Amino acid sequence: MGQHRLTFWQRFAVMLVIPVMTAWTERTWLHRENLPPNGPVILVPNHVSHFDPLVVAHYLYKSGRWPRFLGKASLWRVPVIGPLLRQTLQIPVERGSVEAVKSLDALVRALDEGGAVVIYPEGTTTRHPDLWPMRGKTGAARLALLTGAPVVPIATWGPQQVFDPRTEKLKWRRASVTVTTGRPVDLSRWSGVQPTRAVLEEMTEAIMLDVRDLLATIRDGEPPALYERPARRASTSEDAS
Repeated sequence: MGQHRLTFWQRFAVMLVIPVMTAWTERTWLHRENLPPNGPVILVPNHVSHFDPLVVAHYLYKSGRWPRFLGKASLWRVPVIGPLLRQTLQIPVERGSVEAVKSLDALVRALDEGGAVVIYPEGTTTRHPDLWPMRGKTGAARLALLTGAPVVPIATWGPQQVFDPRTEKLKWRRASVTVTTGRPVDLSRWSGVQPTRAVLEEMTEAIMLDVRDLLATIRDGEPPALYERPARRASTSEDAS
């Protein structure tokens, strides 16, 4: 990502976010060599805090990739924030709506353009009491089958020091954050198969186990089994998130 190729609004976002993140975080960035320097890639981070998208965005930008996040479409209707998200090429998803199919089309276009698409496969911050990953939703697996783009895990630890989803408290203090990238998930056994529910769930399990094991390399403790997400009503947008 050559800096000269950024649009005005991308540069504006960089000017807003990077100085804040530099002041707010003490960073340990690991294994950036595992990030493809160009070309389509599906990036799948764990999700410990509402703050970690900014941490991941900082890491990816400084690693030479412009991140294109999948996010709740309601944010695109917020004054100022919505237009900025649109101009910086982020991708909205309408949860609980047939419009989620359009989000999948937008993700495919982003990958066709050689983009680095960021999907949180858990769909929300983890509900595990100790912030280990939950079982994922199948959107990243479906996108990988559809496009053939590599799925690369990212693990983050430390953003919960700023906002901890267990307490829902924001702390205005400098946080030590660690981000690392793993090698692409081996999904070769599913190459060319039909995206049945069973196939997508098996692929998602492989993706989330790689994310979990990568997280274990940067935090204390043995990784537990993937956490079973709390029961909730089925959502028609599940496969797009």
